[in-house]
Amino acid sequence: MINIQQSPTQPVQQQTQPTSFETYVVEVLNSMTARSSTVDQDTVRQCLMLSSSYLITDTTTNPTEGMNSWCAGLNRLVDVLTALHSRGELELETISAASKACSECWTVAGNWRGLEGSREGVRGVAVRLKALLDEDGRTYKGERVYVP
Repeated sequence: MINIQQSPTQPVQQQTQPTSFETYVVEVLNSMTARSSTVDQDTVRQCLMLSSSYLITDTTTNPTEGMNSWCAGLNRLVDVLTALHSRGELELETISAASKACSECWTVAGNWRGLEGSREGVRGVAVRLKALLDEDGRTYKGERVYVP
């Protein structure tokens, strides 16, 4: 949302409301669980696909807390994947989407000035995801996972 403020002696000034990946993820998960007791993995995958965009918007619209809100949102999604895995419900497509999201976030962090620090958050998520994989670190339940 953009608010435009203007006074008679000053030029037009735009203020952009900060985004928050954590808030978005929590709202999506709350909405999902209010409708059903099952986790809609298509919706989880959509959230994962947005993570690299939110990395940019969270950090540019909120330079002081944006990195934290983005990282918290991504970690909440991995919490969901971990729970699905422990219940034997995690789909290959979902863990592959998470791996791809990590790869995209890593690339964004390396190519967007000022986001280098977010690579630690990506690395932490990648370690958590790798713990869900088979021993070879490239498959999940014997099927190939997206690996950059």
